[in-house]
Amino acid sequence: MNKKLTTAILSLTLTTTLLAAENGASLYKKCAGCHGTKGEKAALGKSKIIKDFKKGQFISALKGYKAGTYGGAQKVVMQGQVKNLSDAQISAIASFIAK
Repeated sequence: MNKKLTTAILSLTLTTTLLAAENGASLYKKCAGCHGTKGEKAALGKSKIIKDFKKGQFISALKGYKAGTYGGAQKVVMQGQVKNLSDAQISAIASFIAK
């Protein structure tokens, strides 16, 4: 692979990564009221601390809430919060908040 192509690919990858992180931060803003700005709070004193989730675990939880197959006391609340999120948006939020 030539140097210009390699540089272009690296630049595109970095730009895509930065845009996804920025999008994840923007999407996460509606979550921060309950979960904290960095995912450090137990939402309504009942949820797990989401900043400690692994990315795959976080994605699985949000997709489970969306499908109605995951969750406890706040299942209905969370289902309403994630019902309109695409898989790409869920992944962007996970990239922003999860490990």
